[in-house]
Amino acid sequence: MDISNTLDILWVIIAGILVFFMQAGFTLLEAGFSRSKNTANIAMKNIVDLFVGTIAFWIIGYSLMYGNSISGFMGKVTLFYIEPNDMHNLFYQTVFCATAATIISGAIAERAKFSTYVIFTFVFTTFIYPIAGHWIWQTDGWLAQLGFVDFAGSTAVHVMGGFSALIYAILLGSRNGKYGKDGSVKTIIGYSKLFAVLGVFILWMGWFGFNAGSTLAITGESTSMVPLIILNTNLSAAAGGLFALMVTWIKYKKADIGMTLNGTLAGLVGITAGCAVLDPLGALIVGGVCGVSTSICAEFVEKKLKVDDVVASFSVHGIAGILGTLLIGFFSTDNGVFYGGGFAQLTTQAIGAFSVALWAIAISFIVISILKYTVGIRVTLEQEIAGLDNSEHNLDYDNEGKEKVEEGEFELSETVSSKTLIS
Repeated sequence: MDISNTLDILWVIIAGILVFFMQAGFTLLEAGFSRSKNTANIAMKNIVDLFVGTIAFWIIGYSLMYGNSISGFMGKVTLFYIEPNDMHNLFYQTVFCATAATIISGAIAERAKFSTYVIFTFVFTTFIYPIAGHWIWQTDGWLAQLGFVDFAGSTAVHVMGGFSALIYAILLGSRNGKYGKDGSVKTIIGYSKLFAVLGVFILWMGWFGFNAGSTLAITGESTSMVPLIILNTNLSAAAGGLFALMVTWIKYKKADIGMTLNGTLAGLVGITAGCAVLDPLGALIVGGVCGVSTSICAEFVEKKLKVDDVVASFSVHGIAGILGTLLIGFFSTDNGVFYGGGFAQLTTQAIGAFSVALWAIAISFIVISILKYTVGIRVTLEQEIAGLDNSEHNLDYDNEGKEKVEEGEFELSETVSSKTLIS
């Protein structure tokens, strides 16, 4: 094995470890936005995503995603994939798969039945995610053949996870006490600002492996690509957080920490598709657009649609994923509208992003509906009030488990922070 090949394999493994560590970031973020009586449940869901995703993706998912294409729709399945020269790529794609599944966890926090969540995670990591991934990242996939660009997964990972999360949250229903009988939106205060901020820092760091590692090499052409990707990723994250901060600060006269964190993540999600084909100015614009749009969408979903998405998974991942994918059509230095390329790439980007969104909506609705009307997807009211740490994991927190959910125990929301305010 020559030195270039060795370095490329090492790079993919190191990048994969960074992406693996993002699971810790998601755990802290979701725990910070949830109440203390549900934090063990949050942690359990995140670690089970890795358990189930790792095994299911190895047995079926990876070959379904990257196997020889069947009409551009899915790969030919090879059970228990073992190819000695491809183990580093298997590991790297496995942690991507687990990340997509974890996006769903935060949206349905504090009332989802744990056993059913595990079942859905198995289906998602075995079939739902790999099939859409095949369309995009396998050379013969039908979207790849159209020239669709999604370098590191704004659509493949984040649109898939975000839209699946939306469907799960709708079918699950809101947390008890979230909405008043008069239609008012109540603030359910989360556990820890510190947890949420640390979670975002970890995710931001892991995203360098997520995006730059998607070169799948560090030698050759990738040597010059990796620094640009890292710079674009950093700029977009900073712009997303800063623009979200400014918008909410101007509108509500206060700096909203929750929406600032979500804006940062939206910037990261948005740049993921085009990190290798945008220049730094384009990355800055993408981050700003995604940060602002997420702020607006989160409020709309919560207050108008009355969907209780605890960590704004749909807005951060679904909407920012769609926007980041579409904006390639404008800002790609190869063939974007603003670089003389016309509208052909934009059209392709729209076809790809909305096709994956429709796949996520349709298949998630079918699977979750079946689970809902068979084994059930939600805990009982008594279990929810006691806390899922108690009811789902046998952890008795004494007084915390006896918390009553009454209208008077929650502050009425005056800002968009009704979704994200934490204390």
